[in-house]
Amino acid sequence: MRTIKAVLRLKFEAKLSLRQIARSLKIALGTVTLHLNRASAAGLSWPLPADMDDQALEAALFPNQSSSLRARVEPDYAAMHKELKRKGITKQLLWDEYKQLHGDKGYQYSQYCQHYRDWIGTLKRSMRQVHKAGEKLFIDYCGPTLPIVNPETGECHEAQIFVTCWGASSYTYAEASWSQKKGDWIQAHVNAFEYFGGVPEILVPDNLKSATTKACRYEPVINASYQHMAKHYKTVIIPARPYKPKDKAKAENAVLVVERWIMARLRHMTFFTLAALNQQIRLLLKDLNQRPFQKLPGSRLSQFELLDKPAMRALPATRYEYIEFKLARVNIDYHIEYEKHFYSVPHHLVKHQVELQATRDGVAVF
Repeated sequence: MRTIKAVLRLKFEAKLSLRQIARSLKIALGTVTLHLNRASAAGLSWPLPADMDDQALEAALFPNQSSSLRARVEPDYAAMHKELKRKGITKQLLWDEYKQLHGDKGYQYSQYCQHYRDWIGTLKRSMRQVHKAGEKLFIDYCGPTLPIVNPETGECHEAQIFVTCWGASSYTYAEASWSQKKGDWIQAHVNAFEYFGGVPEILVPDNLKSATTKACRYEPVINASYQHMAKHYKTVIIPARPYKPKDKAKAENAVLVVERWIMARLRHMTFFTLAALNQQIRLLLKDLNQRPFQKLPGSRLSQFELLDKPAMRALPATRYEYIEFKLARVNIDYHIEYEKHFYSVPHHLVKHQVELQATRDGVAVF
């Protein structure tokens, strides 16, 4: 209706020719002629009556089409959606039943399907995430790996690529580790905190076993060793919900960037040690963080120094030492087993469950 009003205004008020109107509105000459003929047949000129809204104008210009559209009976899209989940039910079958019920008042099959697709589109929601400075650090592993070759045997070990990304600035850290086990997972966090020079308020990891003992949408069970590390750095762990990658969209994007700008550049290089691989990753990581944004001012590094760095929490005085937590039941010989070694405990704890905490320097039992 906006275009039709513009055609009438340019014709009767601006006194333009049909070709000038077509060029001004970037529409075909035939369309201008059609609109003016319909307006003439309906007895309309410019200005339009003050009480004529878009619906009244449409009814005046397209009386047959407007009445036919108003007569259409809308399908029950919710019931249709439910029925299509059943085996053997098709849209063609549901449309046949719909037409038998409503006859000429129902949509034809193509419109019936299009309206259903439009309704399906309204079911999808995605809330925009607003990231505060210094608040969240998103954590994940890359899917692809990088090989490390043993120079003596020629055996290849696939190194895992750990990636973290700040929410506000997208400042990224990556490193290679031997595995995704708890020890490597937590050590990678410690290295990342030292690289950043601070700690975020919230850690947002994926639901791998090194982070969560039990993945849950509402109450995930955090791994004890991971929780102990978070307590040392005075931060909190809030894992992404299972099967909800949008909860950690920043990490997903950072993983993609690391795969393209770091891992892809290392594909022709051969590494014999983990340290050599991490040295090359550090060099490329510096280039990645200093690379200017395409649509935003500055780079990851400049945004980090402006936003996240001033707001993040300071590192503790001491570096975190990894502690392995394990539950064990005391055997009748008042010993418990850890890593194929046996440790004695007071005999009155026989058949009791105890908690074992193992560090690099010793084993403690509680």
